[in-house]
Amino acid sequence: MLTVMTPEELLTRIANIFGPLDRPPETVGLDCALGRVLAQDILAEEYVPGFDRSTVDGYALRGADTFGCSESIPALLTCTGAVEMGKEPAFAVGPYECAAIPTGGALPEGADAVQMVEHTEDYGGGEIGIVKSVPPGANLIFKGDDVKPGDLVLRKGRRLEPQDVGALAALGVTQVPVVPKLRVGLISTGDELVPPEQDPGPGQVRDVNGPLVAALLAQAGAEAVPLGIVPDREELLKKAVEGALEKCDCVVLSGGSSVGEKDAACRVMAALGDVLCHGVAMKPGKPTLLGKAEGKPILGLPGHPVAALFTAKLFLIPLLARLEGRTWVERTVSARLAQTVPANHGRAQYTGVTLEEKPDGLWAVPIWGKSGLITTLAGADGFFCVPRDREGIPAGESVEVSLFG
Repeated sequence: MLTVMTPEELLTRIANIFGPLDRPPETVGLDCALGRVLAQDILAEEYVPGFDRSTVDGYALRGADTFGCSESIPALLTCTGAVEMGKEPAFAVGPYECAAIPTGGALPEGADAVQMVEHTEDYGGGEIGIVKSVPPGANLIFKGDDVKPGDLVLRKGRRLEPQDVGALAALGVTQVPVVPKLRVGLISTGDELVPPEQDPGPGQVRDVNGPLVAALLAQAGAEAVPLGIVPDREELLKKAVEGALEKCDCVVLSGGSSVGEKDAACRVMAALGDVLCHGVAMKPGKPTLLGKAEGKPILGLPGHPVAALFTAKLFLIPLLARLEGRTWVERTVSARLAQTVPANHGRAQYTGVTLEEKPDGLWAVPIWGKSGLITTLAGADGFFCVPRDREGIPAGESVEVSLFG
């Protein structure tokens, strides 16, 4: 008989049991790389930038020629040319010479600094006055300042962000090796469920958890494989899970995870593999299940939508990260609690909030509602936890809010 775990214990069990799937990488174009997980380290094969370039509009010159100058005693230099964008300068800068250069222009040979145009005066006839000295290296980006050949740019297992796509473009990496998308089978259980497009009859409700979890999977970069609604019959659920294990990397069951007579999820997990957890000391979400069959995880979520949302965010998203071989980092913000939130049941309590920016800082406004009422969380920005050893959190205390986005 498995004992009820704390949320932290279940996360530790997930980390200890599940690891990266052994699958060959695939290659995607740069335009499809956002949100994908790198399958190998990306090393620079060239210098970025490939030449010394100016960071300001001004004049390329030798820094030593400006030492000691001022507005009353400017350094007088002869302008010998102008750098054109996108072209290598065909001239050099000698002693007491300079060249007009735009931001991003290539530094001419002989120059070692750029003075911005604001600190210069054009006296006409090619004579330029420098009214403020500039040291060698000023206002320049040198060849390879960004990366040099062999430098590690992005590590294997990173989920690519927009800035990463920009770095790949700078390196000329247009075909990106990535981990194949995880395929997650979704099975909703319950005699009372009907598809969202169907009008429910007496005693029936629309399936909320299937679309909800599918949206979470899309947000996490995984592919949802909807496998429909299965009635509360153990043999039908077992057949559905077996089919899901054949074509998916992970299976998520919604409903049928508590201890009622018709709640068959635990018995199906035990028949097909191992039950790793049956129950988590949290509210909402106590009847959460974790199993393993054919080397693949099976996560059983509570049927109530709010409980399913919290447990999916807390356990499914980190589980996916483990399977992809990446480090999962939860996005959080600190905010002061706008209202007192009581808790006296000895379980970790999760409460949804909206965030409000006020003159005195960020505030978290609790959302009150029952675990079966998903619309109470529509528009929520995140949630926070009241630890199991506390009887609540008073208004004004700072809490760490896990963000939904």
